[in-house]
Formats: sequence, structure tokens, C-alpha cells
Amino acid sequence: MQAKDSSAPFSAHALPSYLNSDHIGPWGNYLQQVDRVTPYLGSLARWVETLKRPKRILIVDVPIEMDNGTIAHFEGYRVQHNLSRGPGKGGVRFHQDVTLSEVMALSAWMSIKNAAVNVPYGGAKGGIRVDPRTLSKGELERLTRRYTSEIGLLIGPSKDIPAPDVNTNGQIMAWMMDTYSMNTGATATGVVTGKPVDLGGSLGRVEATGRGVFTVGIEAAKLSGLTIQGARVAVQGFGNVGGTAGKLFAEAGAKLVAVQDHTGSIYNAAGFDVNALLEHVQKNGGVGGFSGGESIDNQAFWGVDCEILIPAALESQITKDNADQIKAKLVIEGANGPTTPEADDILTGKGVLVLPDVIANAGGVTVSYFEWVQDFSSFFWSEDEINARLVRIMQEAFAGVWAVAQENKVSLRTATFIVACKRILHAREMRGLYP
Repeated sequence: MQAKDSSAPFSAHALPSYLNSDHIGPWGNYLQQVDRVTPYLGSLARWVETLKRPKRILIVDVPIEMDNGTIAHFEGYRVQHNLSRGPGKGGVRFHQDVTLSEVMALSAWMSIKNAAVNVPYGGAKGGIRVDPRTLSKGELERLTRRYTSEIGLLIGPSKDIPAPDVNTNGQIMAWMMDTYSMNTGATATGVVTGKPVDLGGSLGRVEATGRGVFTVGIEAAKLSGLTIQGARVAVQGFGNVGGTAGKLFAEAGAKLVAVQDHTGSIYNAAGFDVNALLEHVQKNGGVGGFSGGESIDNQAFWGVDCEILIPAALESQITKDNADQIKAKLVIEGANGPTTPEADDILTGKGVLVLPDVIANAGGVTVSYFEWVQDFSSFFWSEDEINARLVRIMQEAFAGVWAVAQENKVSLRTATFIVACKRILHAREMRGLYP
């Protein structure tokens, strides 16, 4: 065993190995994005290490009794990336491939996203490494409640507010809210968002992320000279986000020509009957087997002829291996982190306009903010009022990002990071360090 060199200089900025940009996975992608924006931060760059270190990382064991009487253990996470601008905000995902790197990156992107649309939240994220499809409803409820109890020391209406994400929904949020409320001795509807409307949820929340994708997509099309009428759209992931965005684009005159999800890829050059496709997905759990189009190879999906591509599934879907295939003029990121930095450079080099996740899919957290505000006031708004507020905030946020991109001659992703990082670091500077 080699002795440690005691004469080696110590760096106060040295990162733990799991925070290093060499660490593979989404966290490494996020750190590269921060490095790209640092030259544009001016005097605030002295605080940039703040963005590279999550404030808190909690890893918990989640044991539950299975229906057959055995005890199963699952690994859960809650990461609070930054709380300078307000309480943590970010979803909880249940997925068999959840990792610490992923949850860290997602929490950091939530910090950027919340600051980009200027809602008073910091960034957080949670997850459990589990395939929920293998659990009964009772097992899923026990898993959710135990996880909520384990992370209970971090969450709260004024501390950290979870929400739905991949494989979680209003029912999961209802169990989380009830568990937290039972543990604290008082009903706390504001501890989570994305709840059923009868438990303090907001109208318009389910469609909010997809509506935000559509809203900024329309704005980008106007400014880049892309005509929506007749434009061909391809969507990866056809759940709440991709399904809503696809439907809204079709209603605006575009044609949905290709869709991919975990059940396969389908194509119809003339455009799908979107309502029929949504009904098929509702009944069958995916687009596979839909009679209104032909099945195509999953890899071929990325090369279909289209003007607009919406990746709305998981992270790292557009990579250096498939970015060259993409023929779209506009990529709108409905998912979190779907494009790797290498793929970003390839798309930019091809003249593809990429609308980054940290602005494009911020509609969900914006309406989550509306829900949180409504819960505190116990006064609820109409769906029309919510949608109008959402559209206005998204349009204003996108206009600000577009102006920064033009001024600095940078990509929309870098421009969004410039806007968001300056807001986060300015808050950090104004608050100072305590003690």
C-alpha cells in the first residue's frame, strides 16, 4: 500500500469523488454545464463552488413487509441542492435505475429551473430504487409511507416540498401528505404538491409541464421563424408531459408523426389521431400495438423526418451516438437532462435550436408553486386563471432567456444558466455566510 504524500498541497476546493465531474452520470453532466456558464457570472463567480456542492444528501434504508410476509429493503434518497432562494422543491421518482448521481443532478437542475422562472424555491429531489410495477398497491403504500417517515426530518411546507415525478402520482403524494401530517400531529397540505384536488391539489397541475413545453415551443418557433402549421413533431415519452405537449401541438396545427416510449416506437407520416393514441395509451399502458401507425425500430425513431423533437422520458437519451441522426430544427426538452453535453455541441453545430429542460419543462413546478400558495391561503383558483398565469410566467421567463442568449451569443441552455445562476448566487451573496 502506497503511503500518502503528506507534502501534497491541500485544496479547499477539492471535491469528494462522488461530486467530481469525472464521476459518470447525470451529476457529471450538470457540473460541465456549470463550468460552461462560469465565465459569464462576473463577480458572482467567486461563489460558484456553491453550485457544485449539494447542501444536504440523505440516503435512507426503506424496509417494508411484503404481502408474502418477507421483509424487503429499498434504498431511498432526498437531496437538497440549494436553499438560498427559498425552501427546497423537487419531485420524488420510483424507478429501478435511480442512483445518487441522478438525484443529485435532478436536485441541481431544480435549483436552476426554479430560479429561471423566478419562483421562490431552491432545488431538491428524491427517489427510491424500485420498480413499482412489481409491487402491490399495499406494498407501494407501505413503501411510500416508510420513505416519507425516513426523510421527515428534511421535508416540510417551509423546508422542502416534494412532488410527483417518474412513476409517482397524486395517490403517492396523498400518502406522503397523510404520513407527514400524522407524524407532526396536524394536517399539512402544503408539504407536497401534485396532490388530488380534493386534498388541496391544484387544477391544471397534471397538464402543467406539457403545457409549459408547448408554450415555450411556440415562443421559440415565432422567434426562429418556424411555422407550427403543418410542422412534424416527434415525441419520446407519452405520459403527462409528452402526451399533453403532443396534443397541444396537434391542436395548434402541427402533425404528430412519431412517438416512442418503453413499449416501442411508432410512426405515421400523415400524423396520428392524437386523441385515439392517448386513449390507447390509457388502456394499454404504452404506444406499442397502436393500429394508427407502423412500428419502427427504437434507434430509427431519432432519425425520423420532423421539425420538432420533444424528448419527454428520462435523462441522457440524446447522446453523441444518436445526435447526428436528428433532423429536427427545434428540440424541446420535456424530460430532465435528456441531452448530454457532447450531444448538445453536436446539435448546436448542426444549427438545431435546443430549448433546455431548465426552462422548457418548468411549467410543472410553476403550477406546483401555485398549489403551494393556494394551500397556504386555503383559497383556490379556477383552471383558466391557473393556465393564464402559467402561460404569462413561461413567456416572460423565455423572453428573458432569449434576450440573454442574443446579447452573449450563447446557446439557450447557457443563457438559462446565466439567468438562474446569477439569481441563486446573488441570493447567496446577500445572505452571507453564517456563522
